Amino acid sequence: MRFMVIIKATKESEAGVMPSTQLLTEMGTFNEELVKAGVMLAGEWLHPSSKGTRVKFSGDKRTVLDGPFAETKEFITGYWLWQCKSKEEAIEWAKRCPNPMPGESEIEIRQVFEADDFGAEFTPELREQEECIAEQITSRQ
Repeated sequence: MRFMVIIKATKESEAGVMPSTQLLTEMGTFNEELVKAGVMLAGEWLHPSSKGTRVKFSGDKRTVLDGPFAETKEFITGYWLWQCKSKEEAIEWAKRCPNPMPGESEIEIRQVFEADDFGAEFTPELREQEECIAEQITSRQ
C-alpha cells in the first residue's frame, strides 16, 4: 500500500520561516531510516502558498488564482510518498518522525488509490495506458 504523508503548514511556514539546521539534520536522519527500511518513495518540502498558483475548474472554464490563499490550516508544507504494509505501519513511522515544525504541528496520512480500487470503470485499456505512463516515468528517472 502506498500512502501520501502530508506535513501541514503553519503560520510560520506560510511566512517563509525556514527550518533550523537541527531540524533539517533530524529530518535527514529520519529520511535515511525510511529509505533503508524501503518505505520512502519520494518526499519534498514545499514553498509557501504565497508562491503558489491554483487553477479553478468550472465545467470547461479555467480560472488561475495566485497565492497567498486563505485558511492556512488547509495548506501543506511538505510530503512523503511511503510504501507500507498497512495504515498502522504508516502511523508508526509518522509517530517516529521528528516534530516537523517549531511548536505544534500535524501530519496527515492518506492511502493512495491503486488500480484495483477503481473497479470495473478502470477498463483493461485504461490499465494498459496507466502502465505505459508509469514505465515512461520510470525510464526518465
